[in-house]
Amino acid sequence: MYLGVWHFSFTVSDLERSIAFYRDLLGFQLVHRQEGNNAYTRRLVGYPDAHILVAQFAVPGEPRGLSNHDLELIQYLQPKGQRGDVNICNPGQGHLAIGVTDIFPEYERLKAAGVHFFSEPNKITAGINQGGYAVYFHDPDQIVLELVQPPAHRLPGWRPLGQGERR
Repeated sequence: MYLGVWHFSFTVSDLERSIAFYRDLLGFQLVHRQEGNNAYTRRLVGYPDAHILVAQFAVPGEPRGLSNHDLELIQYLQPKGQRGDVNICNPGQGHLAIGVTDIFPEYERLKAAGVHFFSEPNKITAGINQGGYAVYFHDPDQIVLELVQPPAHRLPGWRPLGQGERR
């Protein structure tokens, strides 16, 4: 029986640079760091010479569930990996969507900090999030991230109007 999602993970090329991006720029909370240079880590990842650095983050506002963290970043010191094709259309590529209350000032803040965006925020015109906004961007390793401003009816605390009520 599955218990739920424990965390998600990205492999990065420079852990310190990625910590600065996710903690200092995006506001994720760094909750733990560790080094994996032992037999367990080598068995787990399947590399007999594996040596990794790990940083774990909690996403602000998310309830703590099965684990104390949501995002894990791993830098392989050994073996050294290579970045493959970063195009989001390739099988195996993924992205992390981050919910925000007001996408436009966050887009401007990150853009001013040098973050590469695919476009300006786009109005969502179809589907479950119709009426919201979304935009894709890259982290320092060209991992695709997304800002999503949900439509008002999907925000916490929203309730439909009763008969005769006005907003």
